[in-house]
Formats: sequence, structure tokens, C-alpha cells
Amino acid sequence: MKITYYGHSCFSLEIKGVNILFDPFIRANPLAGNINVEAIKPDLILISHGHWDHIADAIEIAQRSGAQVIANFEVITWLKNQGIENIHPMNTGGSWKFEWGKIKYTYALHSSSMPDGAYGGIPGGFIVATDEGNFFYSGDTALSLDFQLIGNEIALDLCALPIGDNFTMGINDAITCADFIVCDKVIGLHYDTFPPIKVNHEQAKAAFAEADKELILMSIGDTLEFGNNI
Repeated sequence: MKITYYGHSCFSLEIKGVNILFDPFIRANPLAGNINVEAIKPDLILISHGHWDHIADAIEIAQRSGAQVIANFEVITWLKNQGIENIHPMNTGGSWKFEWGKIKYTYALHSSSMPDGAYGGIPGGFIVATDEGNFFYSGDTALSLDFQLIGNEIALDLCALPIGDNFTMGINDAITCADFIVCDKVIGLHYDTFPPIKVNHEQAKAAFAEADKELILMSIGDTLEFGNNI
């Protein structure tokens, strides 16, 4: 399981020989100027909701790479109207099996609208389950008791949660969410990009450590590899 971080909530997950790109927002991110967007060639693009800071580069990357795009029905409908043809719509609670594993679309407590103001459907997150490991990306969300259902359903090896507060969970709620989903290794997302979501890195890591968890704050452009003994 390999993670490459492109800033904000955008990253790629390589697992079972498949490259999955989450929430592409790179060119408009002032912190991601070192990323060569044209070099990103995913097999799948997973989009959690329609907000600009999660979908801005989706059309370009999907058209160039031919990647299949997975999102809720409303986001997929919007993308289809923009000319994207390799699509797979999902909705809350649904799952789909691939040759390499399974993806489940999970609940997220947030809002969603498309860049042009069109309705973006219900926001979500994704569980990626394979025999190589299980990964959870919550998407933009507040804390909810519903996350306990994920902890009861599947043994997670690694997760990615927002920590920037203001628009999503902050540090303390992300720690509680990690308890609910029973995952102690957390990649932090949705922080530092804009002034309202800046965080103190050392304080954030210390808060997680005090709760016997590890918060991983990746530098933009970095890649980390996680073995089976994550």
C-alpha cells in the first residue's frame, strides 16, 4: 500500500497494482506548485463530493488518463455532462466488487454543490478493501456516531481524515473518529491550504500521540509505503 500526497485532500493510493486518485485539486492549490499534474495517471478517480477544492482537476485528469471516475450519482451526472464517459455512479451504503478488491461508498456529514452551483448530492467517503490491506477515506465530514458502524464492519489498516476544523472535523473530533472506526494510524487531510484550516503540526501530532494514535502529516509530493504490518 503506497500513498502519494498532492496536497489538501488529494492523494493517490497504490494497492493491488491499481492506482486510485482521491479528490483531485492541485493546480489551484497555492501549496502544490511542485506537482506535475500531467504526470498523474490513475486507473480510478474517487470523488467524495462536488466542492471545487475536491474536483477542480478531475475533468482534465480523467480525460487524459482514461481513468474510471467513481462518485455519487449527482457528481457523476455532472461529470458526464462535461464529457466524461468512463464513469461509475454510487451512493451511500453501496459497494462494488472489482477483480482486485471492493469499494464501499460511506456516509459523510457535510454539504455538496458543483463548481457551477448545481446540486452535488450527498457527500461521502470510501472504504477500499483488498487482501493486501483495508483503507478508509472519510471525505470532508463532521464527527458522527455513524462512524462506529465502520469500526464494527471492517478491520482497517490505515485511514485518512480531515483535521483542519472550521469546514470539517478538527483534531479532537478526528481522534474520536479514529476511535469509532478502530484505526490508530491516521493520515491528516484538509488542513493548511487556506487560512481558516491552518493547524499547528506539532500540537496536532502530540494530541494524537497522547491518545495512543499516530498522525501522519505528509509533505506535498512525498510518497510513503505501508507494509502488511502497518
